[in-house]
Amino acid sequence: MTTVVKMTPMLQQYLEIKGQFEDAILFYRMGDFYEMFFDDAITAAKVLGITLTSRSSKDDENRIPMCGVPFHSASGYLAKLIAAGHRVAICEQTEDPAAAKGIVKREVVRVLSPGVVTDSQVLDDRSNNYICALARPAKAPVYGLSFVDVSTGQCLVGEVEDPSSDGSLVLDQLTRLAPAEILLDEAETETLADLKRAITAMLPGVCFTERHSRCFSPHAATELLHEHFNVVTLDGFGCGALTSGIAAAAVIIEYVGETQKAAINHIEKLTPLDLSSYLQIDDASRRNLELTQTIIGGKREGSLLSVLDQTCTPMGARLLKHNLLFPLQELESIISRLNAVDFLYQHRDIREQLRALLSRIYDIERLNSRIMLGTCNGRDLLALRDSVVSLPDCVALLNRCAGEKFTAIAAAFDPLVDIRALLESAIHPEAPVSLREGNLIREGFNAELDELIRIQRDGRQLILSLEAKEREQSGVPKLKIGFNKVFGYYIEVSRVNLDKVPDHYIRKQTLVNAERFITPELKEFEGKVLGAEERRLELEYHLFCALRSDLAAMSERILATARALAEIDFLCSLAETARNHAYHRPLIDESDVIHIREGRHPVIERGMPTGRFVPNDILLDQEGQEVLIITGPNMAGKSTILRQTALIVLMAQMGSFVPADYARIGIVDRIFTRVGAMDDLRRGQSTFMVEMSETANILNNATSRSLVILDEIGRGTSTYDGLSIAWAVAEELAGKDDKGVKTLFATHYHELIDLALTQERVKNYSVAVREWNDSIIFLHKLIEGGTNKSYGIQVAGLAGVPAHVIQRAEEILKNIEQSEFDREGDPYIARTSKPKRGRRKTHPNQLPLFQPSPDQVREFIQRLSVDDLTPRQAMEALYTLKGLCSLKESN
Repeated sequence: MTTVVKMTPMLQQYLEIKGQFEDAILFYRMGDFYEMFFDDAITAAKVLGITLTSRSSKDDENRIPMCGVPFHSASGYLAKLIAAGHRVAICEQTEDPAAAKGIVKREVVRVLSPGVVTDSQVLDDRSNNYICALARPAKAPVYGLSFVDVSTGQCLVGEVEDPSSDGSLVLDQLTRLAPAEILLDEAETETLADLKRAITAMLPGVCFTERHSRCFSPHAATELLHEHFNVVTLDGFGCGALTSGIAAAAVIIEYVGETQKAAINHIEKLTPLDLSSYLQIDDASRRNLELTQTIIGGKREGSLLSVLDQTCTPMGARLLKHNLLFPLQELESIISRLNAVDFLYQHRDIREQLRALLSRIYDIERLNSRIMLGTCNGRDLLALRDSVVSLPDCVALLNRCAGEKFTAIAAAFDPLVDIRALLESAIHPEAPVSLREGNLIREGFNAELDELIRIQRDGRQLILSLEAKEREQSGVPKLKIGFNKVFGYYIEVSRVNLDKVPDHYIRKQTLVNAERFITPELKEFEGKVLGAEERRLELEYHLFCALRSDLAAMSERILATARALAEIDFLCSLAETARNHAYHRPLIDESDVIHIREGRHPVIERGMPTGRFVPNDILLDQEGQEVLIITGPNMAGKSTILRQTALIVLMAQMGSFVPADYARIGIVDRIFTRVGAMDDLRRGQSTFMVEMSETANILNNATSRSLVILDEIGRGTSTYDGLSIAWAVAEELAGKDDKGVKTLFATHYHELIDLALTQERVKNYSVAVREWNDSIIFLHKLIEGGTNKSYGIQVAGLAGVPAHVIQRAEEILKNIEQSEFDREGDPYIARTSKPKRGRRKTHPNQLPLFQPSPDQVREFIQRLSVDDLTPRQAMEALYTLKGLCSLKESN
């Protein structure tokens, strides 16, 4: 900052306040503007695109940069600053400038940061806005995590045991909920440096805020939470043993209280984030499956969420997204949710009536938060009023719904009849956004306010009424009431009638032909009339604040109803989606089977004409079909089949109907995907490193109850290395822990189909194509049996590769299929019908990759148990032998 020689009292005050909020841009209220000075002004002017000026000074060197925004339109400017990752301290005038002696008193009334903002102009109403705290004990690989959405009051608490050096498991949880701000222990700055860089890479724009180490003290944390929730133990929340998680939650509660400078009682409970009760999906798999946004462009449209979201309220939309990110593992909970969806699916009239009512309801969760934080306005309370109007009809419809889920919802559903009555009687139907403009409170709510309104509106008529009253009581027929700026209101009596003036009249002025008087009643009336507008504005503001406090005391009831509405909306959305897209109810059990008939990809089918998507069947178990090796050309649909299987399992476990004619899903604990190949430039990793990191995660963490989706392994390195890795990975998954892992493995390494000869639970499948006039037709149908053709050249032709290049590729392919080197030692790949331009260096012959040994046929026959073969197994064995013989002859 530039040092100013002559510091005005205002600037001295500014710098004193700014010194308490060095890490924030100070919005300093001056009259009708919020002003910013020095570096704050330079930063804000760039972000907001407003003019940077300066306070006048004869010395250019000491000019003070400044800029400002009108207070009545500050919300939009604040939204831009918060979106850019800045913290903003709102400094208001805390006394009337007219009554101030010297500089007007000012103080910061609220601090806004990306994680604690509640303004609707900043927030995405269909997503939560989380602030996260990360706590880690000094000598334990356990991270405490807490996520709070200040705008809804939701508080999640959990712990992650993560012994890895890069904090990958913690990173998975952070990227799942994508907090806007993360609170860290300032003493852990160096220790968490690598994790912080990884978080920044995965969550661009996230804001980090360091807190003093004392805030992370487990003992202090427990005391703070006991006081906040008014309890003597946290066991009732199911969080008593989460020492690190409790520390993280306390850090957030303290931080939110400091920044909002208001009661935060809408954060009314801790919700344990028990990861073992949810289907786990790591960050790579969430991205690969495009659950909430597309891989390319990061857009919501084109994701699974965009297909499933038929919600009518922001509350329901947020719950849908949460449940999509946290599918269930507990069988009874899944079935209960499916039963509710099934009821709404079957009872179209109830579903449609509920959705019609829900569409009239505003975001009650966030309205309640603004009420609690003291930032709501008249329009917010009108929105709450209009929302609660529909609640009695919702109750009536809920009572017509059958099932334990609806019984539980109804138990938490309060129609808020008293709140509706209060708001209808109190809030003016045209209440403005500002709290100081009047028209906040409805006439008839408060007698004193009614009188002030009547005085303002009917002042002239009241004067005439008072004048008539005085004429009648005094007997002076020509008495009149007048007004001037010197004396205010007065009663004027002509000299002729002075003998009739009552004794209680007080002489005020003598004129040539009349006398002017005042009375106590007239002075009282004058006080009311002259100060009516000012007193009315002040009274309305105080009445509104009192009303806001009354509503804040009802926060628990309002939140319970809001969450019940969100649950209804979520269930209706799943039922609506199922009905619109011909989804069917899955059968969920605790078996080891995943059996899908006529399954479809929920997103891709929406982008195709009705009936054009080709459905497919999948059967995975731990008997004979645990690992499916799927071969076929590019563009045939292998990746679609893999992804749709994972999505169907996920949808089933979140309680949704699924895009299939039949689906039996044995509960899965984790879904892993290794799909696609791209460099992760954010983390400085090559294609192959990304591929191997994801593969290692799968091999280390997959269990017999997991589902693994592999789409090409080993493409990022040489053919020999890649094939070797792919074979070894498939072998490991087929026999892991003597149980194996249910796996779909798409590959272009056709040699992998021989795995079925050595592994009992490996089966070969391929995606059917038809050849036609040197081209191919994709049938997109998964059929049993492998294929040894990739059709890559035909696909290249379909992609528009020039014909002469295609012809040369076909020529080279024939050379490769014959052998690698000719008798002269030249590589067959180089053979051409064109004249040679020169000789190349000769090379020794090499054995073809995976050439069968001379005894492979004999070994296969010796392994056969002829007496135990079924007719079908015998037929399969003959085909295998025929294939081995043909392969041997070709080599």
